[in-house]
Amino acid sequence: MAFAPFVPLRVLSSYSLLEGAIDPKAIARLAKERGFPAIAICDRNGLYGTSAFAAACKGDGIQPIVGTLLGVARGPDGPVDHLPLFAQDEAGWHNLCALVSRAHLERPLEQAPHVPLAVLDGRTDGLIALTGANEGAAARLLADGKADAAEQYLAHLARLFPGRLYIELARRGDPIEEAAEGALIDLAYRLELPLVATNPAMFGDPHMHAAHDAMLCIANSTHLDSAERPRSIPEAFIKSAPMMQELFADLPEATANTLVVAQRCAFAPPRRKPILPSLAGDQQGEARALAEDARAGLAARLASYAELNDDERETYAARLEFELDVIVRMGFPGYFLIVADFIKWAKSRGIPVGPGRGSGAGSLVAWSLTITDLDPIRLGLLFERFLNPERVSMPDFDIDFCETRRSSRSASSRRARCCATAGASCR
Repeated sequence: MAFAPFVPLRVLSSYSLLEGAIDPKAIARLAKERGFPAIAICDRNGLYGTSAFAAACKGDGIQPIVGTLLGVARGPDGPVDHLPLFAQDEAGWHNLCALVSRAHLERPLEQAPHVPLAVLDGRTDGLIALTGANEGAAARLLADGKADAAEQYLAHLARLFPGRLYIELARRGDPIEEAAEGALIDLAYRLELPLVATNPAMFGDPHMHAAHDAMLCIANSTHLDSAERPRSIPEAFIKSAPMMQELFADLPEATANTLVVAQRCAFAPPRRKPILPSLAGDQQGEARALAEDARAGLAARLASYAELNDDERETYAARLEFELDVIVRMGFPGYFLIVADFIKWAKSRGIPVGPGRGSGAGSLVAWSLTITDLDPIRLGLLFERFLNPERVSMPDFDIDFCETRRSSRSASSRRARCCATAGASCR
């Protein structure tokens, strides 16, 4: 099968919460349907969807390109622009992980995730950079009439990414992109930087525009008929190769260079088991902590069961020890401690959580740790539906948080925390 002479490099998946609207696996399927030899995932300040994306691409015979749209502040008090970065090799992958982590962890909580421009120094090996179209500093500076500042910025990026910086051109009718394009092309030739054509996409097909526009309203707590609100761009879908070739017929090297970038980024992230933070130093410490917390929690729960006889209390104790043995043997005591930690944190601050649903409600340990509020013995719920040594897989608690005191920023924070535990899913 002949591959299309174009590779989409700027696709936001559904892991760019309330912004992208394409499941990572669907990105791979779409690439196969449209004959792309490769396709990139480029989520905003995140790499959460890369594993599922890479696995789906492998299954469909598509080369995955792994990247992120990194927030970068021009200076201490400067605006935050966004820089698309793609991993060429393992060193680039580690640099992507480090930069994304810093964007979230080392910034004021009231600000969107980003890193200062100076942080890129020493963290660019194995990375290819694009200038970011309408979200990049170069296009924004040019659109504001600051040509000298734009040239200085591009020269600085060229030093950070020697031989690995591409001037990104997008033609979606965006006013910044239209105002900056001519000057960007001139700077590309003057600084001897290659051009690359993109169509930053947030949904797969044109008919999804209306749904995506409604999603942006949800994200920003506004209405479709509001005059002042973020709006979806009708052109922000994954365009086919013929569409892009027609759109850039005057600059064929820009579409051809998408293939060059793909060839330079023949890297897929390594598959590994989830790595959980430890709350007790090591697995033995976690096992001890879990047993102590669960036994104390069960005693607190049963304190209100005055009518229980000794045999009934023994039923609870035996079930607890059985579950603890399974949890420890399967290597998941740390997971239970982590989930219990953030649920107790929420409850201590008056944020309603639970009471619990799904197979996790069958765990007496979860009830004892106040992860759930349903007594699985009285309700006849089975622990084996949640965790079973015969079917080794990461446990998955379904956790419901009340909509009160939930903003788009806090929702993103909750999702990040649950994704970090590699199995707890928030609603």
